[in-house]
Amino acid sequence: MDLDILDVAIFDGEALRPEDRVSIRDGIITEIGTGPAAVPAARTITAAGRLLTPGFVDAHVHTTFGGQEALACDISGADSLEAALQMIREYVAETTRDDGATDPANDWVIGGGWSMAHFPGGDPSADILDAACPDRPAILLSADHHSAWVNTQAMSAAGLDETSTAPAGGVIVTDSTGRPTGCLHESAIDLVSASVPAASDEEVLAGLREGQRYLNSLGVTAWMDAIVGDYGGHRDPYGTYVGAAETGELHSEVVGSLWWPRGVTDIDAEVARLTDLARAEGRFRATSVKLMLDGIVESRTAAMTNEYTCTCGGFGTSYFTQHHLEASFAALDAAGFDIHCHAIGDAAVKAALDAFAAARSPGAANTGERRHHIAHVQVVDPADVPRFAELGITANLQALWACHDEQMIDLNLPFLGAERSGWLYPFGSLNRTGTHLAMGSDWPVSTANPWEAIHVALNRSHPTAADTSPLLPDEAIDLTTALRAYTAGSAHLLRSTDNGHIRTGRPANLALASVNPFTLPTTDIAGITNVLTICDGRIVHDDLPPQTPTTTSAPTTTGSAR
Repeated sequence: MDLDILDVAIFDGEALRPEDRVSIRDGIITEIGTGPAAVPAARTITAAGRLLTPGFVDAHVHTTFGGQEALACDISGADSLEAALQMIREYVAETTRDDGATDPANDWVIGGGWSMAHFPGGDPSADILDAACPDRPAILLSADHHSAWVNTQAMSAAGLDETSTAPAGGVIVTDSTGRPTGCLHESAIDLVSASVPAASDEEVLAGLREGQRYLNSLGVTAWMDAIVGDYGGHRDPYGTYVGAAETGELHSEVVGSLWWPRGVTDIDAEVARLTDLARAEGRFRATSVKLMLDGIVESRTAAMTNEYTCTCGGFGTSYFTQHHLEASFAALDAAGFDIHCHAIGDAAVKAALDAFAAARSPGAANTGERRHHIAHVQVVDPADVPRFAELGITANLQALWACHDEQMIDLNLPFLGAERSGWLYPFGSLNRTGTHLAMGSDWPVSTANPWEAIHVALNRSHPTAADTSPLLPDEAIDLTTALRAYTAGSAHLLRSTDNGHIRTGRPANLALASVNPFTLPTTDIAGITNVLTICDGRIVHDDLPPQTPTTTSAPTTTGSAR
């Protein structure tokens, strides 16, 4: 592809540049200059002052899971319980086969995206789902993927009843008689998901195609898939990624975080298994390992140092002992893996930092520079904030959540209490102490639109939030810092040389915004859209308004290049 992008503001992954043109020849960035190219390309885009950035790098996303759910019973767009139920009814009506050859009891309804804020206490019940889907078993994952809503048919198919016992780290919500109500948290999801027929190869590949299309449409050209393994009823996408990379269907750059199961007892054997799966080259690489240290605040499963302040109390769930974390981190580090942690509660964040500190101690078998990181960092003890920079640990921010949305108001602040509510998403503090920052969406937990996340990072509020007042405004970061985190910062975690920066001699991985956000009030950032995505040197998304065709004759004056 040959292309000149003219009259464009350029953020190169680190800062704004003074030039106003990027030239691409054969898919490679050949010039960053000012004014028209000496020899114009076959196609020229006049950007009219819009902002060109490196393609966004989503450092925490579930692409195949999200793609499959988007093609299934997707209720993530529902703004109320009734809207969700209507979506379910419509999906059931559209997909129920009336040929007499299929037993409805074996025809599962699979999907997700429901919001805990739509249910008292955050827990849905089977009787509500039964009204929308009475004849087929249904399992719908919550938007955060830490809970499942199941109907009576699904519980019957799985044999879930008052005699069932929750696995370690899981919660079966029950009524006063001990009967399951239809809501499962964390590892208890497996009690029903194990009965769901496994997705076919074609279905997983279709999910990858849809996920890649969606991310590309938002300007994302590379990502870290945060769980490459069997999880929550989803099939391991490893083989699908490998196949798509080999056939060329995967044109984006991807690092897969290989899943570390919660029940691991033989650390050396698990590291050996993962080492066999490691891939260091190509469009799909597997150089990272994901450990989920705790759950989420909404279900009181995020690990806390002190008890929750609600009447239910408790300290949440820690999936691994400190000894296990320290031993596994040391073994993974020695094996050459980058470690990717899910940590929501302050106890989980502290446990991860302590394990990283132990792994780099003088007696540990460290083997070179690693790019370990902690994702989510929702509740962080101020004493632990400077430890990120001291230990060289990246904070992987899901910035969209740092606002007063319904779940924050109803299912976080009341459970955390005043002190911990002042520790939420300390992006500004992490930045001020020199922590390396990356950003990701956690889609399909929430939208993968980088501009909405950046808006919240700058304002600590969102235009559609239940309360638009800022959440801890001192923890905001500026636009340059946020853009750097979502491009170069995340590319660093992927060990990418092709993404994260606009540099000559590199493949074109670029995103063109609808406007230049540096000319806007920060309160208008959420309205920005992506109008052009170039991935690996070719256009994969084009929503630009029509432009007058240009000629390829050389101009009488040439621009400068750097």
